[in-house]
Amino acid sequence: MNIAITGVNGFVGKHLAREVISQGHHVLGVGQEPAADEAISGSLTEYISCDLTQSWPDFQNDVDAVIHLAGLAAIGPSFERPQDYINLNSAMVTHLCEYYVSADKKPRIVLISSGAIYDPNQPMPISEAGEIRYDSPYAVSKVLNESQARYYNGRGLEVVVMRPFNHIGPGQLPGFLVPDLAEKLRSRSSENDPIQVGNLQTRRDYTDVRDVARAYVMVASSSERPRHPVYNVSSGKSVAGEAVLAAVARAMNIDTPKVEVDQSLIRPNDIPDIRGDNSRLSSEFGWQPSYDFQQTIDDFVASLG
Repeated sequence: MNIAITGVNGFVGKHLAREVISQGHHVLGVGQEPAADEAISGSLTEYISCDLTQSWPDFQNDVDAVIHLAGLAAIGPSFERPQDYINLNSAMVTHLCEYYVSADKKPRIVLISSGAIYDPNQPMPISEAGEIRYDSPYAVSKVLNESQARYYNGRGLEVVVMRPFNHIGPGQLPGFLVPDLAEKLRSRSSENDPIQVGNLQTRRDYTDVRDVARAYVMVASSSERPRHPVYNVSSGKSVAGEAVLAAVARAMNIDTPKVEVDQSLIRPNDIPDIRGDNSRLSSEFGWQPSYDFQQTIDDFVASLG
């Protein structure tokens, strides 16, 4: 199969490209950068530099499936750029789907949403039927994308939505909890210095990015049409920020540091605990997380060099 990946140069995109290739498929990459990241450039069948908020590219090769990762992805900055998140994330889906509405060959489109759209004030783990909460511009943009998916399913396309919960692993860039904690530990002038943190009492459902990538490829490449319009990608359990910090320190072979809470690092409407139900993905595709949490953290720290 030829599988197009948008945002192929990103954290998830590079892992996804490797997973697609490991399963014997070909990657058609799309990114805003002039060239594909050197870590994957030699393995791509085709790469196109394109601003997806303006248009969808014309590939030289036929496209059998699209995994749409590209978009503004961090929750925190969305509060400062609310309209950008709504406009740009929806524009990309519009250009992608409008292109294939008019095309003779219509690939399966796997649209990446987020587990961050769920209301945490409900029984857990949360299934795909769970209540939605609009508590950030990022969440609003993802719910809008899902509405677009339903609309285009009614226009002759096959658009499958996947809702990943927090994912972590090798190569993750700053702006997310694990790399930010690692950077704080690495930059201390003394091991006795405390680090500034947000609310480490909150609990999140973490899945290794390599397991997340495997789930996306399973759905994109399935020979049968997926039975559901939406799938959670989650571990089914939550981990407190304090435990994440301890795991990062363990991977770096240092003692867990003292912390000081910086109020500026606490997000508005931050939720105390959330975890997802992955039984739909598991029962239909046989997917289960394969990486132990500490192993994921160890691999992330090792990737820092």
